[in-house]
Amino acid sequence: MIKIKEKPKEEKKPEKKKPAVKKADFGINVDDMAKAGLHFGHRTSNVHPKMKPYLAGVRNTVHIINLEETAEKLKSALKFIQELVSEKKVLLLVGTKIQVKNLVKEIAEQCELPYVNERWLGGTFTNFKIIKKRIEYFKDLEKKKKQGELKKYTKKEQGKIDQQLRNFEIKFGGIKNLSQLPDAVFILDIRKDALAIKEAKDKEIKTIGISDTNTDPSLVDYPIPANDDAISSVRYILEKAAEAIKKAKPKK
Repeated sequence: MIKIKEKPKEEKKPEKKKPAVKKADFGINVDDMAKAGLHFGHRTSNVHPKMKPYLAGVRNTVHIINLEETAEKLKSALKFIQELVSEKKVLLLVGTKIQVKNLVKEIAEQCELPYVNERWLGGTFTNFKIIKKRIEYFKDLEKKKKQGELKKYTKKEQGKIDQQLRNFEIKFGGIKNLSQLPDAVFILDIRKDALAIKEAKDKEIKTIGISDTNTDPSLVDYPIPANDDAISSVRYILEKAAEAIKKAKPKK
């Protein structure tokens, strides 16, 4: 009887392990957040029901935000911001509270972002074509002044034009280089600038927002549960955003 030799079994090659995807390190630290006062909410009598999952307790009749939750939500928002920036998409920064106006301008200019730090103008998104025409007129006036074309007018007329330029700067200074609707908007007080959120939704623009204990976090796509009143809290969040943007910017 002839024996048929069996083919030796091929040894299975060990599967190559895929390299682990590194998680973005944003340097977020709960202790640092606590020092900056991100955890202080509003009085217990002024809480939005949808913020309850983000609360850790009460201290002296004031709700305390769970900073572990804040850290996770902040990381998600920063990751989204980095994706936007890496794809060369536009993020608009909005913060119109008196205490954050200068900070908004500082961070926005540092990161080359368009911004609104005065009153939100109704129709900024929904009537962008009209807003854009006003911006073009503003820029044209600026150009004429720079080139000395306004010297032909009387001093009184020049004074009126200068006042008009100052008003335009307040209204449109932060968005004068915005040639199209942004891809996302970062709102520092989702209650005060609720109209910006409404217009963003109408135009299907993604939203990021700081959500204090008296606000509805579901209004924005990327809520960050934190104190939106203390300058130290807002600065902490914006500086983390600035760091994330700088790291994600494509090299020229």
